[in-house]
Amino acid sequence: MPNVTVQARIDPTLKQEAEAIFAAIGLTTAEAIRVFMQQAVNSGGLPFRPSAKTPNAGTLAAMMELEDGGGESFATTDELFSDWKR
Repeated sequence: MPNVTVQARIDPTLKQEAEAIFAAIGLTTAEAIRVFMQQAVNSGGLPFRPSAKTPNAGTLAAMMELEDGGGESFATTDELFSDWKR
């Protein structure tokens, strides 16, 4: 059976970052896409659980503090950095 071509429009930065990861594990982009597609067929769906990037625990705590009316505000970046150095 002959191969077919698959085309997709991808942000150049995303493509570069992904290709660097694929190269580090010894795959070309085409090979990585074939692996992804084969795993999708094998699992009957996406071969991973899609998720959104979530903030780490420290960032989540800071966000909650702000939502609860806590935290500090500064009029200038100089004030912020001056406070930060304390």
